[in-house]
Order: sequence, then C-alpha cells, then structure tokens
Amino acid sequence: MRSHYCGLIGQAEVGQRVTLCGWADARRDHGGVVFVDLRDHEGIVQIVADPDNDQVFKVASKVGYEDCLRVIGTVRVRSNINEKIPTGHYEVVAESIELLNAARDLPFALHENPNEEMRLKYRYLDLRRPEMQKLMRTRIKLVQALRRWLDARGFQDIETPILTKATPEGARDYLVPSRVHAGQFYALPQSPQLFKQLLMIAGFDRYYQIARCFRDEDLRADRQPEFTQLDMEFAFVEERDVQDTVEAMIREVFREVGGIELADPFPRMTWHEAMRCYGSDKPDLRIESELVDVADAVKHIEFKVFSDPANDPDGRVAALRVPGGADLSRKQLDGYAAHAAKFGAKGLVWLKYGHDGMITSSALKHLSGDEGGESVASRLIVAAQMAQGDLIFIGAGKWTTVSTFMGALRLKVAQDRGLVSQSWKPLWVTDFPMFEYDETEQRYVALHHPFTAPKVDDAEALGADPAHAVSRGYDMVLNGAEIGGGSIRIHRPEMQSAVFRLLGIGEAEARAKFGFLLDALKMGAPPHGGIAFGIDRLAMLIGGTEAIRDVIAFPKTTSAQDLMTDAPSPIDARQLAELHVQVMQRTGPGG
Repeated sequence: MRSHYCGLIGQAEVGQRVTLCGWADARRDHGGVVFVDLRDHEGIVQIVADPDNDQVFKVASKVGYEDCLRVIGTVRVRSNINEKIPTGHYEVVAESIELLNAARDLPFALHENPNEEMRLKYRYLDLRRPEMQKLMRTRIKLVQALRRWLDARGFQDIETPILTKATPEGARDYLVPSRVHAGQFYALPQSPQLFKQLLMIAGFDRYYQIARCFRDEDLRADRQPEFTQLDMEFAFVEERDVQDTVEAMIREVFREVGGIELADPFPRMTWHEAMRCYGSDKPDLRIESELVDVADAVKHIEFKVFSDPANDPDGRVAALRVPGGADLSRKQLDGYAAHAAKFGAKGLVWLKYGHDGMITSSALKHLSGDEGGESVASRLIVAAQMAQGDLIFIGAGKWTTVSTFMGALRLKVAQDRGLVSQSWKPLWVTDFPMFEYDETEQRYVALHHPFTAPKVDDAEALGADPAHAVSRGYDMVLNGAEIGGGSIRIHRPEMQSAVFRLLGIGEAEARAKFGFLLDALKMGAPPHGGIAFGIDRLAMLIGGTEAIRDVIAFPKTTSAQDLMTDAPSPIDARQLAELHVQVMQRTGPGG
C-alpha cells in the first residue's frame, strides 16, 4: 500500500515516485498551492498539491485535520527549507491523493495538552501524538536491548504461568474464579518469584522473562495494577555475582537506548546508612544535602521533645540544613511542617542563622539556655555546619519515623529550591532488615518477601533476634527511584520453615500454601538468587517523563479503571452462575 515512510524521505529518494500513507498534520493554502503535512510514525513530510492537477488540488483543498490519506507523488528538493524537521529539505509533489478515512469530531487536537482523563479515554489518539510515539518506541528499544544482552550471555527465556496459586507477597492478589472447580480460585501472579526458584532447582542455571505481573494495590504516578518486569534468576551465586552482572547490563542498555552514561562501578551503601544520611531506602544522590544527627547537642536540655529521643537507643534527633534558607517565610515554613506531617512528623522545629548573625527559631526559648558557656542553638549551628543565612529543620522521635519524614522533607526542599542536579546517580542499597514489625497486626512481616535469605545461616540464631536480622537483599536505585530489587534466596527447607514461623505462618498454613516449594527445597536445591527490574520505570526514566502511564500503551487510572474500554464492568448473571460466583451488594459504608 506504501513504498516509503514519511519521516524517512531524504536525498536518496529525490526524483523517485513514492507512495506514502499517514495522517494530515496540517493543511496550508499559499497563493493557490495547497500544502499538506503528512505524518506517520517516522515523522512528517510536506505534500504539494499543484493547481495544474485539478483532481489532486480539489481533494487537497478539502483535507481535514487528522484525515487518513494515501499519497502518490515524486520527491523533489524544497525551495523553502524547514530546518525544524528531518525531511525539511524535501517535499513530494502529489499526482494523486486518496482519502482513506476522514477524521470526524476529534475530542482534542494532537498538538494540545489534554487533561489526563481525556487522554486515557481516547488513548489511541493520545498515542498518535509524536511525543507519545517517541516514548513508546523508547520502551520498545529498551526491551529489545535487554533481550539482546541476555540472549548473548546464555540466559534462557522461559515463560511461567499466569493462572497460579494465591501466595502472600505484600499486596492483594487479583483472583480468577475457576469454572471447572466450583468455589476455587486462581490468582494472577504478583511476580514469577516461586516459579523462577523452581527453575533453578530444575537446573536451568540462568533464567529471564519479560513478565506481566498483577498487584491489587493503591496506585500512584509510578504504579499500575498490571505492569511488566524483567525477571532474572541465577543458580550457584552470591550477592556480588548477581549485582555485577546486572549492573553491567543496565549500564550498557542505558548507553544504547538513551545515550546515558552511568557510573562504573555504582556506589554502594547499606540500608542503615541510606536511612541515616538520606532518610530513604532509595536515596536521590543528585541532592547533595544529608541528614545530620544532632542528639549530642540536645541530650541534656529540659526540652523533652528533643532530650527524650536523644537519650533513647531507638530514638533520633536529626537536622536538615537548607543553604540560604533563612529567607524562607513563616508560611513556607508551615508548609514544610505540614508536608513532614504526612510522613509521620508530630512536629518540626526550625532554626535560622541570619545574615546578621542573629538566631531565630520556632523553639528558641528551649534552645537559648547556656550550658557550659555555650547555648544549645550555637551547638546546633556547629553540629549542622551552618553558615550565616542558612536554616535547619530539626525532627525528633523514633529512629525510623524521623528518618522517613526528614527524608521526605529533604526531597521537597531540594525540588522547591532547585537543588536537584541534572545528572544520573545510580547506587546499590544492601543489607536490608529481614523483618519489620507490624503494630496493627502485632507480628513481623517480611521487608522484601518471605523467600529472602538472612545473613545469618542459622535458623535458631535468626529466631533468637528477628528484630535485628539482616537480609541478603539488595536494590538498584537511580535518581531516587528503585529500578530493581532482588536477593539471595533461602535454599534450605529448615530455614524457609523458620522464616514462615517468624512471620506467623504456621506449619499447616505453610504446607497448604507453600508445600510444593518446601518439597522442592528438599531435593538438592542449589544456592540461588536473582533480581527483577521494572520495565515501565526504566522506560519512564530513559524517556524523561515523570508518569509511568506515559510509557504504557493502555494504562489504568489511579482508581484502576480503563476509561477507554470502561473496565472493570458488570458481568451478567449467566456468566456469574457458570463461575459459581455471587455478587453481594453493599449494605452501607464499608459494607
């Protein structure tokens, strides 16, 4: 139907007769000559309809925006060059223009910036926009590059089931009722985790899969209920074996797909160091500022908001220096306090060290008393390495809570004040806690997942002090986003059973949910480990967009709806009966 693509017309085609197909991006009538900009997924080329060709001229004069056209003509060099487009030196003189399909009642023009709801409802139009075409092609190139890299190094691409068994991995499962097994359900996989471990036990050594995964959880800008990940697993490895391999892969793929150079090697830090310095397990190293512990400066003051956590082994008093922050208004300071409160802060103290050397603070009466001839405020200025004109925010409370809200404040302040450098800052975060305690459920939960191996290779020692157990987990972080997470797995049944017990999973429940895994671990399971990378997030970063929906062809809204197809939707009674499912109507709020 066509011989060439619009965006690839060049010097080699001058004088040739070509057939092009695409959409009318614009139409211009200049002195009796009609020009049509014809666009396909490769770009735009100018079509010339000369009035000497009456039939072509009449059709061209009626072409509408986004009409679908087929054009036959001859390529020539343009007299008025357009340097803004790759084909700007050439044009096609039409000998025929065929209207393949008219575009009627468009909800928005492609050069406009429609709202999110409109974009998702008419996603096929949104995807026709050049910027969206570019993002989707970035994603395609990313997947192709990953496959090439892995195939060349002996990784085996193996598919794992989509209909599987419900297992707890931290989020709710999407359940699928079985028609042939009344009252029983499959679950869509949150990840191929257990199957890839079984493949290592089966002796496949190096596995990968571009896997679809499903999690029924609250959505954010960088999350979707269904997503794609590069899933990998290695047999007979330790942490550095996995990390060094995938670090080389990510470095090469970013260079190939995005022209992005990443550090070699990536820096590394432990989870505790990341939380202490940056208040996050995925620190953004483009921001230079770090949190500073100032407990020693306030241990002996009467202000118990500071002194109590300063003297508590599980407490923390931390400061964040804002260079030049003394110019912040009271309204801005209150706004930052409100932001910190969203992440658990019960209060936030600020202290300004003015250009004139004057000290002001929201808690000045508690910080001005002398102790040994030096005021508390002065000690804080020294501890935080403040210069005149700076400000510090001070947070106090439980160690993890303070680290978290001060880390969120660090990001907010840096974004507001332009302190985020235009660079690429990858790193490895290692040595995560094995467990965290859930106050609501009054039990330990796995920080990663229950198949992550602990550093200690003794089930009895693990059970004696689970609160301080360290896992063999690791995350790859880039510019404040976790792009990959993995671990060395438990490969002995005794240790796996011990971890289940610590998580409150009794023997009967473990047998019912994970009996197949426990049996497999008894049959010569090798030491193994792996990692998974979020394809959507990688494409988002390389593509330079801030919303993960921009690199997914047909995404859901933040309420997990597909506005284009109107899903989810009701199912008729006959289908429900076949599936042995009954829909219960809500009787009230939360009912």
